[in-house]
Amino acid sequence: MELKNYFESTKGYGVLSTANKNGEVNAAIYSRPHVMDDGSLAIIMNNRLSHKNVTSNPKAHFLFIEDGPGYKGVRLLLTMLREEQDTELLYSLCRRCYPKELEQKDKTRFLVFFRVDRQSPLVGAGA
Repeated sequence: MELKNYFESTKGYGVLSTANKNGEVNAAIYSRPHVMDDGSLAIIMNNRLSHKNVTSNPKAHFLFIEDGPGYKGVRLLLTMLREEQDTELLYSLCRRCYPKELEQKDKTRFLVFFRVDRQSPLVGAGA
């Protein structure tokens, strides 16, 4: 599946699962990721537990559920590559950054880039 076209044209929501270096798991709701030209996925993250986890353990799992009836979507096994903090690229990609939020200097955001290690359908084992 071509992820760039998929995420640009498919509405839904995601669940990002992370674990810290001790294996304590966390899951959080996220919107569609951004697929970059190099094929990496970029996810905008606040300075919270999921971000803290990927900085200590780069492995993560993203489950995306399409809007609509039934169970359609994808599961992605990810490895963190790098991050940027409060960059122009981050704010140009942000779908929910409102002018008031841009003025809040105390609200740190990260644009975290991931390599897609494996892709599976939402339901079933896939190919």
